[in-house]
Amino acid sequence: MKNLPTLSVIVPLFNERESLFELLDRLYAAMREKELQDLLGKSSGFEIIMIDDGSTDGSSEMIGELIQEKPELRLITFQKNFGKTAALSAGFMAATGDYVCTIDADLQDDPFAIRPMLEKLLEGFDLVSGWKKNRRDPFSKIIPSKVFNMATRLFTGITIHDFNCGLKIYRREVTSRLELHGDMHRYIPVLADWMGFRITELPVRHSPRKFGNSKFGSSRFFPGLFDFLSVLFITRYLRRPMHFFGMAGLVSFVSGFLISLYVTLDKLLLHKPVSNRPILFLGILLLILGVQLFSTGLLGELFSSSMTKGTPFAIRETRNLGEKQKRKLGTGDWEPEKEK
Repeated sequence: MKNLPTLSVIVPLFNERESLFELLDRLYAAMREKELQDLLGKSSGFEIIMIDDGSTDGSSEMIGELIQEKPELRLITFQKNFGKTAALSAGFMAATGDYVCTIDADLQDDPFAIRPMLEKLLEGFDLVSGWKKNRRDPFSKIIPSKVFNMATRLFTGITIHDFNCGLKIYRREVTSRLELHGDMHRYIPVLADWMGFRITELPVRHSPRKFGNSKFGSSRFFPGLFDFLSVLFITRYLRRPMHFFGMAGLVSFVSGFLISLYVTLDKLLLHKPVSNRPILFLGILLLILGVQLFSTGLLGELFSSSMTKGTPFAIRETRNLGEKQKRKLGTGDWEPEKEK
């Protein structure tokens, strides 16, 4: 029975063949750094999981050849390009280490930053996100990124500077609970914070892109906006939809009621005609909309209570509980399954 790796490094990639040799040289050098080995302790194994997101430049074939001489290397190849979120999800499922690190394959992130990030994690955090403080990208990427990060900080209350940095390190408990879809990899710190995990950030060195072009362009703006709205709803109202729809319905219904009351008093006291007044139709519309929103909130509560899977909380530890109690809570002292 062999020991499982303590650290799993996940590398999502799409048409990055030119970067792979240099990337793996840097990763292996960083993984074999004495200070990192000391941090990981006696079971200082590691694995590097390459997720080929439907590359067409022969990236998978190159990695397949390297696996013969690098036993720590793993490869998962998608049938087609499903996106970075899907690649990270597959990596999280395949990872076997106590700690999980993600890093992009474009050589812009520094693998030697993994050790200080792990040190920060071991101070008591659950997720450490990289911060590209001195970002080496064109302004066409820097400005939208600053707007995105500022908006995310404003609406979520999370004070980190760089939500979308590809270099992050997690405790396994975090990645095992993340459920990602769409393009929600940008909002992993938001989702982790919502589940009660402790997050922080650490400045990391950022380099200019050495080969090829960025795989993300302006076309991601609207999908990113929709995912942002989805994350806001999930983190605030997923388990209490009535708080969202009920409040909106209440505002709409009260507004419609006041408008209708005004029209009625106008008719009774001032004898003004009621028909053909646009404000009357607005009041009726708001009354109907209020009832519909309130009904939607009730249906959402019923659906949420009957269909939501898992627990609405994340437990850090349990003490002096029996196995039956731990199973009921859906938790327990986490131990990775041993390979035979």
